[in-house]
Amino acid sequence: MKMKTGLVAGVLLVVSMGAWAQSGYVHQQGKTLVDGTGKPLLLRGTSFGNWLEPEGYMLKLTGGPQSPGTIEALTRTMLGPEGAAQFWTTWRKDYIMRGDVQFMKRAGFNSIRIPFHYKFFANGSNEGFALIDPVVAWAHEEGMYVILDMHDAPGGQTGANIDDSDNYPWLYESPSAQKETVEIWTRIAKHYATNKTVLGYDLLNEPIPGILTLAHLKPMLEPMFKKLVAAVRTVDKNHVVIITGANWDGDFSVLGAPFDSNSMYTFHKYGISGSKQDAIASFIAFREKYNVPLWLGESGENEDAWVADYREVLEKNDIGWAFWPYKKMESGSCEVTFAKPAHWDEIVDYAAHSWMIDTKHSPLRARPTDEVIHAAFDGLLTNIKFENEKVNAGYVKALLPATTVQ
Repeated sequence: MKMKTGLVAGVLLVVSMGAWAQSGYVHQQGKTLVDGTGKPLLLRGTSFGNWLEPEGYMLKLTGGPQSPGTIEALTRTMLGPEGAAQFWTTWRKDYIMRGDVQFMKRAGFNSIRIPFHYKFFANGSNEGFALIDPVVAWAHEEGMYVILDMHDAPGGQTGANIDDSDNYPWLYESPSAQKETVEIWTRIAKHYATNKTVLGYDLLNEPIPGILTLAHLKPMLEPMFKKLVAAVRTVDKNHVVIITGANWDGDFSVLGAPFDSNSMYTFHKYGISGSKQDAIASFIAFREKYNVPLWLGESGENEDAWVADYREVLEKNDIGWAFWPYKKMESGSCEVTFAKPAHWDEIVDYAAHSWMIDTKHSPLRARPTDEVIHAAFDGLLTNIKFENEKVNAGYVKALLPATTVQ
């Protein structure tokens, strides 16, 4: 088999014609993503958000903590250190179950995006593998693919609640954060290097918001991706690496020519009010210019009709998708939803006001009783289980018109 090599922007570009097809891995073929047999693969998936990186809005914590770290701090306040630790152990065990993956297959999805917090792999920890490996195994049973997404990187790649950072994306300026990110992705890639259910690695979620005070970081983004890809390729030549631009995965102008021969480029686009075709035109132009596959890694949080229209536009342009998220509390804009537990409003009210600094004008709320607290958090753990979820049939139908799931 002939190999072509070249040096692009300091990164070794290796092209192995047909190697991935012969070995059965999903891979890039020009601007098309193809499966292990070389057939075009259009991804139809969702993200297991809120599982390994909880967000306040998905738990209706209005006015209270929003990032994973602050939500976990709330549980320690409510349940104590030991109680909080047990809560999160049960949460991570039950939020995503085999039944969820089986449901997705029945509905017609073919892929799952798993957002994760880097802390589950920090300092050589294998907790992340213990959490993710069962989902990969269930996906394998169902003939589905898994994409791993670093949603919360060391130091923070975004500087907002979603990356659990210190309100600034220190990753690009911190050598120690970069070193840790490289080490974690190397460990992950080594672990899954020969796993054909894992499709690829979404290396950094929604980096660098499009605000003027962070514009100086944008030239640092692609070099960061090159560093991560180079690290992955030391242990894994098989899997797709997924790259994106700045401004919440929305600005590809910061990217140059592709530097890896098995890559896919992802964009996120929410809340389009005008032409959806026009809204994705710049990404399509990038694809045509550089001959690379495109993937919508996130969108959604909208009404069924909007979702259906957007999905149709994407598919007409041969763009696979993963709408966000799979599940959240009392919502119609996701595939499944779970009920708000009894006394949850009291937890929300306490959380919103106990985090206020100006106690003179917004006095701290009295802590709910232990009975109320345990009823609320025990109820939450009951409600998130697969058997207690409610399917949003209209939303699923908007994504998968041929589905028979009710």
